[in-house]
Amino acid sequence: MAENDPTIEVDHDAYSDDYIKSILAEIRTIAMVGASPNWSRPSNFAMKYLQAKGYKVYPVNPGVAGTEILGERVYASLDELPETVDMVDIFRNSEAAGPITDAAVEHGAKVVWLQLGVRHDAAASRAEARGVRVVMDRCPKIEFSRLFGELSWHGFNSKVISSKRRAVGKASAPSGIAGANQGATKPKAGRTTRSPGFETRAIHAGAAPDPTTGARSTPIFQTTAFVFDDVDHAASLFNLQTFGNIYARLSNPTTSVLEERIASLEGGRGTTCTASGHSAQLVALLPLMEPGDRIIASTKLYGGSITQFGKTFKKFDWHCNFVDMDDLDALRQAAAEPRVKAIYAESLANPGGVITDIESLKEVASEIGVPLIIDNTMATPYLCQPFKHGADIIIHSTTKFLSGHGNAMGGAIVDSGAFDWFQNDKFPALSQPEPAYHGLTFFETFGDLAYTTYGHAVGLRDLGPTMAPMNAYLTIMGSETLGLRMQRHVENAQQVAEYLDGHPAVAWVSYAGLPGSPYHALAKKYLPKGAGSVFTFGVKGGFQAGVKCVETCELFSHLANIGDTRSLILHPASTTHRQLTDKQRTAAGAGDDVIRVSIGLETVEDIIADLEIALG
Repeated sequence: MAENDPTIEVDHDAYSDDYIKSILAEIRTIAMVGASPNWSRPSNFAMKYLQAKGYKVYPVNPGVAGTEILGERVYASLDELPETVDMVDIFRNSEAAGPITDAAVEHGAKVVWLQLGVRHDAAASRAEARGVRVVMDRCPKIEFSRLFGELSWHGFNSKVISSKRRAVGKASAPSGIAGANQGATKPKAGRTTRSPGFETRAIHAGAAPDPTTGARSTPIFQTTAFVFDDVDHAASLFNLQTFGNIYARLSNPTTSVLEERIASLEGGRGTTCTASGHSAQLVALLPLMEPGDRIIASTKLYGGSITQFGKTFKKFDWHCNFVDMDDLDALRQAAAEPRVKAIYAESLANPGGVITDIESLKEVASEIGVPLIIDNTMATPYLCQPFKHGADIIIHSTTKFLSGHGNAMGGAIVDSGAFDWFQNDKFPALSQPEPAYHGLTFFETFGDLAYTTYGHAVGLRDLGPTMAPMNAYLTIMGSETLGLRMQRHVENAQQVAEYLDGHPAVAWVSYAGLPGSPYHALAKKYLPKGAGSVFTFGVKGGFQAGVKCVETCELFSHLANIGDTRSLILHPASTTHRQLTDKQRTAAGAGDDVIRVSIGLETVEDIIADLEIALG
């Protein structure tokens, strides 16, 4: 344990999962300071949940002392408790938490736990100097659920990797692979910590042997609904007081494995999967937007996204300003408009392979206090990690590279957990009471899990674009080889781009992996493992020459998709971008002479030979 080991210093910005697990496994009695008799308050949620997990919880609240909360007598102070408790859980503000922490130490508690949004470093230092373990800005209910197998229904990143069956909902001491120790403690001497690698997480994150049958592959839970233990259990689920499955529109165990895996690969806090990439965009914006609000989006987007943002969203009275994200002055001018709620761009743009300077966009987003949303579909988390460069939310069409085999539709919304939804009054869906859940405030109750919880509890509930469990299963299987596939994708793409760059029938090639590309430097910064496998080139002869080239290919499949194992080819001006005006198509990189290719995993000499015939 950290307090008994002089070589370990607790990092209060990133706790070791073993540190949290050891606390929850050892304590038995808890004093909850600030416990509320109101069933819809976070403290009441936490108390009821911890009672259900076998802990003895004493409510401490001088305002209602002598009454009862959840069957337990309420005490006015720690001094009045009938026994010395193992842990004091503080549901008071940070200023009040200091004296309460000191009182907890004098009381003899082994652990002091400060709830979500509560932190007092000076008091924590005093407590630790007395041998008391301290946790700040966390919720024991959420941590218990995350570490002991219950949070998976939300798609949260548990950071737990194990090939053992998990005893769901039962506290146990730390064991197994140290997937949980990801930078969570500061080694002082002779200690190192190691995070599981990308490929390990791509295979194991979110998944474990089925606790009942021991099945190693994730089962397909082809069901519409889930039984309740009793009426109180059902009520707790519907009130979001506890975690579990209710109805397949909101969550599914197969889908939750994929959600946690994507969150792990992106380094995010949680994921909401949807039926398609387009529906992911809609669900992602639902917590942010009110009628009359705006987003700022890049002009270099997939054509369907431009249509959705520019036309369909107007039916919700949502509006979009399209801006060339290379022009920061234009971006700042657009950001000055009132009611802007988000900035949206693709890390690697479809179709032109343009790379976004994410850090520059984040500066502007921070200036106006809105989240930066990055579509990472084309780059994938293997090539680009937008959260490391400041993105707040990541979007995927899992239909593409994450699935990788052209056989499963889907979308995903990944939350970094880093955005402060309380920093201003722009996002009432997350920072104000939600009437549909009896006045519950998502950010107050769930902290950095608020956005993902809202995605399930409101977004999927009310809009209904649920990912099918079969599609989730196929995407889980595809994700296991994502690292290997992306290596070959970019190796093949680099060779094909170099070949096209020297071909007499080709006017230009837009691939950031080529040294002459204006985005080559950004590729080195944001996509160091390769510039992706989707790019465009222009054929001499314009529209008709482009159509002829596409129709002549034999190995390339002519279809409207990307990210397949197979090489794909398309003429965007006559297909994916045909609904746009000529000006919009040109701005999006889909002019008359443009051909888009998605380079697959075939033998690269065969890919080049097919293009040679088509261009001839």
